[in-house]
Amino acid sequence: MQIAIVGLTAAGKTTVFNTLTRGHAETGGFGGLQLNVGVVKVPDPRLDELAAIFKPKKVVQADVTYVDLPAPPPSSEGRVGTEELPAEHLARLRDSDALLHVVRAFENPAVPHAEGSVDPCRDIERLDIEFTLADLAMAERRLDRLASTGRHGSQAERDANEREGTILERLRAGLVEGRPIRDLELSADEEKGLRGFRFLTQKPVLVLLNVGETDIPREAELVAGIAKRYDHRHTLVDGLSAKIEMELGELEAGEAAAFMAELGLGGSSLDRVIGLSYRLLGLISFLTAGPDEVRAWPIPDGSTAVEAAGTIHTDLARGFIRAEAVQYQDLVELGSISEARKYGKLRSEGKTYQVRDGDVLEILFSR
Repeated sequence: MQIAIVGLTAAGKTTVFNTLTRGHAETGGFGGLQLNVGVVKVPDPRLDELAAIFKPKKVVQADVTYVDLPAPPPSSEGRVGTEELPAEHLARLRDSDALLHVVRAFENPAVPHAEGSVDPCRDIERLDIEFTLADLAMAERRLDRLASTGRHGSQAERDANEREGTILERLRAGLVEGRPIRDLELSADEEKGLRGFRFLTQKPVLVLLNVGETDIPREAELVAGIAKRYDHRHTLVDGLSAKIEMELGELEAGEAAAFMAELGLGGSSLDRVIGLSYRLLGLISFLTAGPDEVRAWPIPDGSTAVEAAGTIHTDLARGFIRAEAVQYQDLVELGSISEARKYGKLRSEGKTYQVRDGDVLEILFSR
């Protein structure tokens, strides 16, 4: 699971990266074209409660990888700025599963905005245009190639090329109008057919307003205003003050609590943003618990029991017999698997069972 942190220059992307990863990457433009990568554990208090029951040797949280990328150069006539990023950066961007778009919503005379004023809506639109142009250029290159070579090959290959061309024409028409691909209603087969293109505007996006300290009391209002105007599918909007969150992360627990109270904060925004990143990817967690390990396993929402088994190990999916499942809350209330079985809370589920978030599973399989 990889999320690319994107945004315009001086939006605070690297500060957000440092906040999420507890890193110390250079900020304020000093990182230049530096690419930063960090892995973040997804907070899950259910693991602590299960650990209290099973006393495992280790507890393993799900994780998300964040990649902090420099802003793409602006496009101009005949050139697409995003495609001028260094090859490794562009590959990381296209290979990401989702985007975290950091948008400047803070004033700082020491770091003036390139446009002379702070306007989150304008900045969101500007980066969207850059990514739209990059997707449009890719779609048009492929359409040009299909027009010249798509009629060659076997009948099956020609039919496949025709279907691909039809989908790409739909995408092209939407992109020309400024509509991101994520807004289009695509079938599962169409989604599968487009996977290799790694279109940027097809990716889900979390728009994160980076507010200043004085605007923290207005954060919810600012987020609601942007969410109302930025009404796209597979999109979430949230906010935080990256500078304040980074400072909180460097304090002892008691000092951090006092600082949050002074600012009128009910808690850190960090866990919420990490949780939203997880949700943005369409993931849930099933849990495994025992004396060796308590662990959260991320899977796409809607996954079956046999797919969950394969996440643990392919041998479990290959020899799958059944899954014994109990909801986490029932297990915590009853205190053990044997008590869950006694009170009828432990269920036997087959291959097609749709796993739910918080299911504690034991996979029975033949070797």
